Amino acid sequence: MQMLYDSESFVVVHVLPDAELQSVAGDEAPTAPAPGVPSLTRHGFEIVDKRSGKEVYLDGSWAELFQQQISAWQANTPTQEEVEDMLDRYAELAQNPVILH
Repeated sequence: MQMLYDSESFVVVHVLPDAELQSVAGDEAPTAPAPGVPSLTRHGFEIVDKRSGKEVYLDGSWAELFQQQISAWQANTPTQEEVEDMLDRYAELAQNPVILH
């Protein structure tokens, strides 16, 4: 996991597949998980709305769209208000209460 954003209202975490996590950690080569141990095969983003205490996990095409938004932010350096407005729109999808974080 990689924390991308943390404010009074939101936390955004990028959840990486196991192989990417191991290469980021500096291991020489990714190792296969033990048999029977679940492994994450694609990346996703968790957005936690601290105000409501709910979270949404974006994967698949939602994660790809969010990744495009992050790339646009990196190119254009938005204000915190612009970032919070966009995260607020994603937070409308949040249905799951944050139980442990």
